[in-house]
Formats: sequence, C-alpha cells, structure tokens
Amino acid sequence: MTEVTIYTDGACKGNPGPGGWGVLLRAGDAERELFGGEASTTNNRMELRAVIEALAALKRPCRVRLYVDSEYVRKGITEWLPGWKARGWKTAARQPVKNADLWRQLDELVNGRGHSIEWHWVRGHAGDPGNERADALANRGVPR
Repeated sequence: MTEVTIYTDGACKGNPGPGGWGVLLRAGDAERELFGGEASTTNNRMELRAVIEALAALKRPCRVRLYVDSEYVRKGITEWLPGWKARGWKTAARQPVKNADLWRQLDELVNGRGHSIEWHWVRGHAGDPGNERADALANRGVPR
C-alpha cells in the first residue's frame, strides 16, 4: 500500500460564518494541496470537510498517517462514532448527532475504502509545519 501523510485543518470567520478547509497530502516526494470553503458554515463542519476531501482524493487503498488539530474530529472518529451508530445517530444524551451528514460521509471513507489510518492530534498554531500549511490552505478556502 502507498504510504500517505495528510494534514488537515478547518477555518471559520465567525462561527457560524464563512469557512474554509485545507489539506496537505504527501506521498514520497510528491505533495498535493487542496482547499475549498462555504459561505455559511461552522468550524467543526470545515474540520470534518477537510478530512473528507483528503480521504476522497485517495484513489486506491493507502496506509495513511492523518494529522488533525481538531479533538472533535479525532475523538469523534476514534471514540464516539461506534456509539452514535449503535444508537441510531444519537448522542449518549439521546440528542441527534450534530453534523451527522458529514460523519456518515467520513465513516464511509474511513471504513469502506480499505485504508489503514493512523489518527494523530497536533496542537494548532504551535509551529508544526504541516499543520501550518493546512491552516493557510483552509484560510485560502474561506469565501471572501
């Protein structure tokens, strides 16, 4: 399997407000940058969208090291998702899962595409070069 390192980030100018997502993909010596945004969204939606777009860009199963600065995304996919699914997309408090549309997309990409994914959390705005580039891309994606 091809080894890929991915950094993702989301940005929002107001929450809700205009937002963007950014992705830095690395495989060997090759790099690819992706970014986009929405006119009215939230930071959490942009964090999720960044990971979704990153994994959707992979055309075959890969061994992925995925770096996020969002505990919401990391904990959601590694801890909370099985319970949400078992409860019919409800939280432990029996409330509807926020952003369930995006969580379902992410679930399919993570569990239905044959990738082997290692999830890593990095502190945002702390000088990690990959995270800083993903942050700059996310800000570039914010509609003006």
